[in-house]
Amino acid sequence: MSNIRRNNHRLMQVLLAPVISEKATLVADKNEQVVFNIVPGATRKEIKEAVELLFKVEVDSVNVLNFRGKVKRSGRFIGRRKGVRKAYVSLKPGQEINFEAEAK
Repeated sequence: MSNIRRNNHRLMQVLLAPVISEKATLVADKNEQVVFNIVPGATRKEIKEAVELLFKVEVDSVNVLNFRGKVKRSGRFIGRRKGVRKAYVSLKPGQEINFEAEAK
């Protein structure tokens, strides 16, 4: 029982936030996909289970992208921005996640 609780606790932490941008809404309308920022160590299986658990939808597939942070310079100092990991989650036909309704 504690193993199940631990797994659900882990699944609740996998998804950081949905990506709300022009490109993300275009992808959502065209391909029935939703874009999320995820934790660096998450696997595709964990992402799929987390989306199904949180939003009560059926997931078809998951694609994961790793974006490295840009190297930036401020005067004579050079630094790097933080990297981001994103998941493109394809939903099965007829499934939909509406973030406006979830926020109320």
